[in-house]
Amino acid sequence: MSDDILYGVNPVREALRGNRRAFELFVQTSGSDHRIAKIVALAEEKGIAVRRRERADLERLAGNSHHQGLVLRVAPFDYTDLDDFLAARAGEDAPLFLLMLDAIQDPQNLGALIRSAACAGAQGVIIPKDRACGVTPVVEKASAGAVETVPVIQVTNLVQALERLKQAGCWAFGLDGGADKSIYQADLRGGLVLVVGGEGEGLRPLVRKQCDVLLAIPQYGGVSSLNASVAGGIVLFEAARQRSTP
Repeated sequence: MSDDILYGVNPVREALRGNRRAFELFVQTSGSDHRIAKIVALAEEKGIAVRRRERADLERLAGNSHHQGLVLRVAPFDYTDLDDFLAARAGEDAPLFLLMLDAIQDPQNLGALIRSAACAGAQGVIIPKDRACGVTPVVEKASAGAVETVPVIQVTNLVQALERLKQAGCWAFGLDGGADKSIYQADLRGGLVLVVGGEGEGLRPLVRKQCDVLLAIPQYGGVSSLNASVAGGIVLFEAARQRSTP
């Protein structure tokens, strides 16, 4: 299995702060950003080799020009196992708060959703193994490093995962534009898994059927639907608002 290449200030910094095994940090020779100096110091503190390279070399390593002067070679991304995640949280007082993504294909959307989940206080993000985007360097960049701060749980079957989460005390709320109930009419304060469908098709029939409640986001303009990452962010922060209100 080949190593992963991360690039950009936030993804590289969060990877170095986390438990991801890192091998080499490549830094643009002419880089003078104070954030880069702090990241170099962090890498050196952890015993990671720091290599100075020209901008063109970093573009070749990253595969694009959006590296911000930093490229980090790391071990492949390590997904979290669902049973291990639930076992680690067993006995905690705080109810579960999870985001499940049904066949998100766009890496920018996946990264944005993981970032929103982390900012809203979700404890984990669940994605399917097949027919969906996984965690790639593009996703890590789009998430601004959030993939290193919130567990990303990869499962082979979302329906079975929902059944397992219900056994663990969660209610499954699925986003569906045709639902009669608004997200603002739902109680999102208990054990919760929010299910967001993929771009274009939304929730697949079997996943929709497994949801306890279907919710819609009220819309007031002429456009008929929201981008998946925007919709997910809205419902995540409505849940966060409710859960933070006494």
